[in-house]
Amino acid sequence: MFPILQILTILIVAVAMALALAHLLELPGKMRLSKEDYLTVQRIYYPGFTIGGAAEPIGTLLLLLLLFLTPVSTISFWLSVAAFAAMVAMHAVFWLLVQPVNKFWLEDAELKGLGESFFSRDPFGGHRIEADAKPDWIALRDRWEWSHAARAALGLLAFILLVTAIAL
Repeated sequence: MFPILQILTILIVAVAMALALAHLLELPGKMRLSKEDYLTVQRIYYPGFTIGGAAEPIGTLLLLLLLFLTPVSTISFWLSVAAFAAMVAMHAVFWLLVQPVNKFWLEDAELKGLGESFFSRDPFGGHRIEADAKPDWIALRDRWEWSHAARAALGLLAFILLVTAIAL
């Protein structure tokens, strides 16, 4: 049963990493877009990336389960601890830096079902971007894009650490 858990964890963490890498690969092209084009393009992510984003919390939980089943005295355990920490950090970057921008951009959008439920969440609270402040769209774009670059690096790190832990 343990090898199945390892393979499943690798698969789910790979999906989380792949979604973040997809955003990173789009970054150079999106940075050249006008405000109107950029905001239009942003809407293509919903609901697809929202649904795929479930891989992050699931991958984190699977990594935690793997930790409980891996002997503490092994290098695999400590590599798994590091992979878990990278996944937690990746998820935190989303909720603290990305999600407030998502919510701001989607304020006027009529979302239904899963999208409405997901974009109404703010688990850390108080990170809302106020419309009254009229934030600079370039600052919001940069925050969104570079936060996803950081998430891609953390996802890749988690994946490499996990595969290394299992390979050993």
